[in-house]
Amino acid sequence: MSQIRDTMSIRNLIIAAMLACAPLAQSVAAVLPDFADLVEKQGPSVVNISTTTTVRPDARGPQMPNIPEDDPAFDMFRRFFPGPNGGMPGQPREQESHSLGSGFVINADGYILTNAHVVDGADEVVVKLSDKREFKARVIGADKRTDVALIRIDGKNLPQVSLGDPGKLRVGEWVLAIGSPFGFESTVTAGIVSAKGRSLPQENFVPFIQTDVAINPGNSGGPLFNMKGEVVGINSQIYSRTGGFMGLSFAIPIDVAMDIAEQLKSNGKVTRGRIGVVIQEVTKELAETFGLSKPAGALVSAVDPDGPAAKAGVEAGDIILKFNGKAISTSGDLPRTVASVKPGSRGTVQVWRKGAAREFNVAVAELNDDDGAPQRAQQRKRNDKSPQNIGRLGLGLSELNPNSRRQADVKSGVMVEEVLQGGQAARAGLRRGDVIVQVNDQDVKSIEQFNGLLTQFEKRKRVALLVKRGEGTLFLPLQLAEGN
Repeated sequence: MSQIRDTMSIRNLIIAAMLACAPLAQSVAAVLPDFADLVEKQGPSVVNISTTTTVRPDARGPQMPNIPEDDPAFDMFRRFFPGPNGGMPGQPREQESHSLGSGFVINADGYILTNAHVVDGADEVVVKLSDKREFKARVIGADKRTDVALIRIDGKNLPQVSLGDPGKLRVGEWVLAIGSPFGFESTVTAGIVSAKGRSLPQENFVPFIQTDVAINPGNSGGPLFNMKGEVVGINSQIYSRTGGFMGLSFAIPIDVAMDIAEQLKSNGKVTRGRIGVVIQEVTKELAETFGLSKPAGALVSAVDPDGPAAKAGVEAGDIILKFNGKAISTSGDLPRTVASVKPGSRGTVQVWRKGAAREFNVAVAELNDDDGAPQRAQQRKRNDKSPQNIGRLGLGLSELNPNSRRQADVKSGVMVEEVLQGGQAARAGLRRGDVIVQVNDQDVKSIEQFNGLLTQFEKRKRVALLVKRGEGTLFLPLQLAEGN
């Protein structure tokens, strides 16, 4: 009887535990999303895009020797230098390259959004719908700066997506992608928003949505949906060390993409504003040297002398805090904000200069495709003079002669000849070959005067050095050491 009672007690405990866990299981099931209805409703608006590009080899490639046809070696060489389609040997053979991508219908009359790199250089673009119908598409326009392309097919009453507001996305929110990774059509993957407003190298005009949704080759150009079934982005690229998905994918916000699409549809190209400044991020150390309470804005390291900003009064060393009333939280905000302004209009720039905020009225110019391209390289010769001032800063300097000033394209300054490892100069980021142009907005004219400027500041305080490096300029925060 005792054994029976023990068995019944164990059974009762198990039943009680199961009953106690039931509400928890129901709660977990209620929290986890169900994507089935969303996919069923929105899936037909997602398309597969295949492209064909004719690759024309260099005519200067390997050529068949000039051998008479009756020569015994003629047949042997012809095997190694075959002509296209049985044509004359020695002629380069044209080949076709095929690639796959995704897209989605934004208009029932056949307008489709995808990535510019999906259709770039394609001789033929074919769109396949979820019902297996295929159409040849024509490219209305493509913008490489944002990687957005608008194409069109001759279809009517096509299923189209609903557009959402990326601004209302929250980090941690569930999102879903539909596309054709590796050619597997109508593949669904899901994840969460990992970050918003992400800036990527060489991508100055897109505040990317970062997700952990599995994105692979073939997903490019496909839609990113929120849980309401609205498109909030275009899946564009991934960060990977292997070529495959590693948990980091990036989507172009749909509001950015639609603005590009409207311009492509109306004008066939995209126009952007520019004010002619070179900027850098404001670090904690730089904010301290310029008297800002916290790092914010875009630090102007150089100004185009013929550009709108220079004409309005903006100078190197200014920190742009607002443009047209919109706060510039990071340096990446400025190019996107200015680019969205119509060229020819006027904008208001608020800058931080010498401890106070000032405003300038700027006439916005148009950004050309070659703007920002590096200018021709200049060869800078080192001075014959021995470096001076190798002290606790770990910095060796030499004077600039007229020839070196001309080569460096500066009016004045001192050349960095030595940077000792572990010294304050090295920690600030100074490099051999840099030209120190200013210390806290004051021009540097000689080594003696440079040393004098440093002594004006209290020990252990930072100063901002304006440095000419190659074709560009930047500010570096230098922590002063005792005994300078």
